[in-house]
Amino acid sequence: MRIFFTGGSGKAGHHVAPYLASQGHQVTNADLTPLGHPEVTDLRVDLTDAGQVYSAMAGTPTSADLQGPDAVVPHGSAYDAVVHFAAIPSAFIAPDATTFATNIVAHYNVLEAATRLGIRKVVFASSETTYGICFAQGERKPLYVPVDEEHPVVPEDSYAMSKVAGEVVARSFQARTGADVYGLRINNVIEPHEYAEKFPAFLADPSLRRRNLFAYIDTRDLGQMTLRAVQTDGLGFQLFNVANADTSVAATSREVIDAFYDGVEVRRELGRDETFYSIDKARDLLGYAPQHSWRDVLEDPRRPR
Repeated sequence: MRIFFTGGSGKAGHHVAPYLASQGHQVTNADLTPLGHPEVTDLRVDLTDAGQVYSAMAGTPTSADLQGPDAVVPHGSAYDAVVHFAAIPSAFIAPDATTFATNIVAHYNVLEAATRLGIRKVVFASSETTYGICFAQGERKPLYVPVDEEHPVVPEDSYAMSKVAGEVVARSFQARTGADVYGLRINNVIEPHEYAEKFPAFLADPSLRRRNLFAYIDTRDLGQMTLRAVQTDGLGFQLFNVANADTSVAATSREVIDAFYDGVEVRRELGRDETFYSIDKARDLLGYAPQHSWRDVLEDPRRPR
């Protein structure tokens, strides 16, 4: 497939875009900063400029595409799918109004261009922050655990607001076009080198992970999830939690519930180390099967050798 990938130079994107290319797809990275990966084509695009977005998606992906019987694309787009990861990626990076405006305008432009140009698959990055816990003012507990995609989304910060608004925009474009539009509510993104750097503190003090629902997503498993979303057709509009199968702490699930979720409804029995950020839907509809864990790198101090 030819994939128009936005934000391929970001923390998540610079792992996921090359992974998609390694699986045989032609990937164009639309970003203000080049990725510089030999298997990914860089295209400088300001996604808040609707004209640039249309022109980029309607253009010829690479010089190699000038050759052969499919060289001319008189109408529509040469791309088969869009993966939209580009955004100001968190609160506290830019002023609140800038974060909201940048994220939602770019998101709208990408969805409008993709659907009007006839692209039938859009996968976009939403966020764990939509549930209103990550950047809440003070203590905020989920209404129930494990948190699934039906949990209410009532955020207080501009970043999460932009993601909730983006989901509404995506649902609307899907409704009027019938394209497949899948949103990935991505948990705290962890690169492999960060296990040794960050996780010892998490294992010593699980409270550090409260705002992330004690969950995380390895960039390699995020790549797998994105690939499965791109390759799975016919689901219309969908939202998927994206996390690894286990928690990011050494405390057991029962210990976390007792210490942090007193009074919170527990809707089903959880495994000893099972994530509180439910990935059941992604498993059921996409065949998502996370392969990585911090336990592959660090010794779990709570488990016998």
